[in-house]
Amino acid sequence: MIRLIASLGNPGIEYHNTKHNIGWDVLEYLSFAGDLRWTDKYKGLYANYEGFEEKLHLIKPMTFMNLSGESIRPLSQFFKIPPEEILVIHDELDLPFGSIAFKNGGGLAGHNGLKSIAAQLGTQNFKRLRLGIGRPDRGSVSSWVLSGYPPQQKMLIDDYLQGAAKAIEVCLKQGFEKAASQYSKKKIVTSE
Repeated sequence: MIRLIASLGNPGIEYHNTKHNIGWDVLEYLSFAGDLRWTDKYKGLYANYEGFEEKLHLIKPMTFMNLSGESIRPLSQFFKIPPEEILVIHDELDLPFGSIAFKNGGGLAGHNGLKSIAAQLGTQNFKRLRLGIGRPDRGSVSSWVLSGYPPQQKMLIDDYLQGAAKAIEVCLKQGFEKAASQYSKKKIVTSE
């Protein structure tokens, strides 16, 4: 059972609509997004939702990506949420744009946000929803993740985020294993 959704991104207008903030952006497409009341807590924007068997907690860390764990750890400790009941939503370079994949624990693939969370929680045993943004053909990875979407992807981003939000709701309603099998490296949209 997922009791905490931690969506990763960077605060500030300069990061709005960038690939690195796709974790934040997908939350706006949840069917219950209009019921969420965000407040400043736990070094982030915090909300909760009572529409499931257990209360669902949501956090958008405002610590910048590389310090995300500093927001997630105090929240999970306060509500006594073990790492295996946390779903971290993040951008993923190793999946093509438009693809999603659930992952249960495992490696961190060089993602600084995930490294921070693992360091703060003392384990890598938390669940993830990886939102594919692909790798750049050339140039730096940091410039790529901090840039907006190219025109062909920009036309598809709403459909992509809507599909990813649906996958999150399958996870919340039917369980992580069901969602992981249904959405294993699933292509939601294609920009080819």
